[in-house]
Amino acid sequence: MDITALLEETYSRVPDEVAAVLDGLDPAALTTRPDPQANTIAWLVWHLARGQDAQIAQVAGTEEVWTAQGWADRFDLPLERTDTGFGHTSDQVAAVQADAQLLQGYLGDVHRATREYLKNLTGDDLDQVVDDSWDPPVTLGVRLVSIVADDLQHAGQAAYVRGLVERTR
Repeated sequence: MDITALLEETYSRVPDEVAAVLDGLDPAALTTRPDPQANTIAWLVWHLARGQDAQIAQVAGTEEVWTAQGWADRFDLPLERTDTGFGHTSDQVAAVQADAQLLQGYLGDVHRATREYLKNLTGDDLDQVVDDSWDPPVTLGVRLVSIVADDLQHAGQAAYVRGLVERTR
């Protein structure tokens, strides 16, 4: 398996996991919080898509799908257009309201943009330093692994919240 195929396979797990989490959930379930400070399923899915979108756009040198394809307008959240959810307060988490179709649509477009970027990468590209503010500096390979690891963690958290929501209904 070449590097591109490996990365594409890895990144394809994210929308598959999210689809399973979102399947059949109504807006009330998507915004239920197991406790007052907990993240909602809607927020977790929005945040993982926003994080992937922003970071892939940065390394690809492209505009984020969020703005380029009109997703910021469709979501119409009371947040800055550049917001990805990092460091959100409880009130900001609660502000992320979206139905499953909207969340899946955005993630689907982010996934397509990610696949488009990944398809042309080589092994040498992965050694390129993309962030020298860390010690050691972060390479493209490390960044790509970090993005998908974060996404899969959030997808797992969303699945856990779904289980809690289903037990209380």
